[in-house]
Amino acid sequence: MTADLAMMPAHELVKLYKARKASPVEAAKAAITRIEAFNPQLNAFQHLDPDGALRAARASEKRWKKGGKRQSDIDGVPITIKDMVLTKGMPTRMGSAATDEAGPWTVDSPVAQRLREAGTVLLGKTTSPEYGWKGVTDSKLFGATHNPWKIGRTPGGSSGGGVAAEAVGMGNLAIGTDGAGSVRIPCSFTGLFGLKPTQGRVPLWPPSAQGTLSHIGPMTRTVRDAAMMMNVIARYDARDAYARFDDEENFLKGFEKGVKGLRIAYSPNLGFVEKEKIDRDVAVAVEAAVKVFRTLGAKVVEDSPDLQGLDPRKILNAHWQSNVAVLLKSFSAEKRELMDPGLLKAAEVGANLGQDAVVTAIHQRQTLGVIMNNFMAKYDLLLTPTMPVTAFAVNEPAAWGGDGVDIGWTPFTLTFNLTRQPAATIPCGLDRDGMPIGLQIVAAHARDALILRAAAAYERVRPIPAPPMAHQV
Repeated sequence: MTADLAMMPAHELVKLYKARKASPVEAAKAAITRIEAFNPQLNAFQHLDPDGALRAARASEKRWKKGGKRQSDIDGVPITIKDMVLTKGMPTRMGSAATDEAGPWTVDSPVAQRLREAGTVLLGKTTSPEYGWKGVTDSKLFGATHNPWKIGRTPGGSSGGGVAAEAVGMGNLAIGTDGAGSVRIPCSFTGLFGLKPTQGRVPLWPPSAQGTLSHIGPMTRTVRDAAMMMNVIARYDARDAYARFDDEENFLKGFEKGVKGLRIAYSPNLGFVEKEKIDRDVAVAVEAAVKVFRTLGAKVVEDSPDLQGLDPRKILNAHWQSNVAVLLKSFSAEKRELMDPGLLKAAEVGANLGQDAVVTAIHQRQTLGVIMNNFMAKYDLLLTPTMPVTAFAVNEPAAWGGDGVDIGWTPFTLTFNLTRQPAATIPCGLDRDGMPIGLQIVAAHARDALILRAAAAYERVRPIPAPPMAHQV
């Protein structure tokens, strides 16, 4: 039984705890066994704490034995947290050699605090590129993280370590952050479910250098697990100026309702992505997934928002490049020499944008938000590809030979960081090389639960597969 616990969805794992058929200690040991087997190949962790995990597991085990004393519905579930999320007692290096390993690491971010209060078993911190600057996961500090579907391919990023771990059972749950797609890119590339919640719904502190572009959310092997995580982490915290004060929503309420009767728009290119930039295998798989929603009773029509000539790629680039320029000003010349050359180049571009370009981008972002608000007023949901491509080689900073300074290779995800809407990705097939493809599901502000409900309906007829590597233990 113990070996199977590592790949078990969290919601099934806690049922075993309740029935006394498994324990949090057994689950933690199963995860640690997989870490020992797979992490040398995948390089998914920047910090491991097996002793701390086992202590937390033993404390959880005592609660479950008492009956009814558990701290949450995910009490005792092994979990990982991305490097960039401040976590007490564990180094938060931001993937950067310019940070100090010594810390001190004395404070939990809101998400880390909520997860501790929920009784989860924290295994360690997962890898990220330096300050999450690109949509792949490698850094001068920690090296390259590999895709569990194929060694030598990137898992995407910047939450690449979390998905590489989650996909093969090095933890039953994972937390990632998303400033232009950094939850959805890696989940799409590794065949997982990932949710970028409505901005501010999951409190984020310390404030990100990317401001309101940044979100934090779950990366899981089932949709229900993500909903259970949201019930823990999507709770008010005064440290986030944008946190929702009265948010006590149960994300499992209505979870089983399905999509019958829902009005859904399907946009193969979101109104601006060039057709030739969307891989044929991606287009075919997404089209097939859309048909599933029709068979489930949804009213699906092909429609795209009229962006009035705006290009979200240019708007996002201006925001993040200028933000990076400001961030790097806080580092000495000696520290900057330790940083990723691509990050330095992005900062240089941002520093030379000029006030007019930055302010124009801010105004265009607001216009884009209004356009999407009006578009979503006609529909319950919007379906698009998550990524125009599938996973490419490690150590490449972007698709199509790009340098990563232009984040435009991930157009479908970045759009909804600009608009702050909730957006998720769910696997919908494999490409010609056997690499996962993702379907993006988007809703209007604060309709995160509807996304989870729709994704669950799709998952019931198209279950999420594990990578072949996961069956090697």
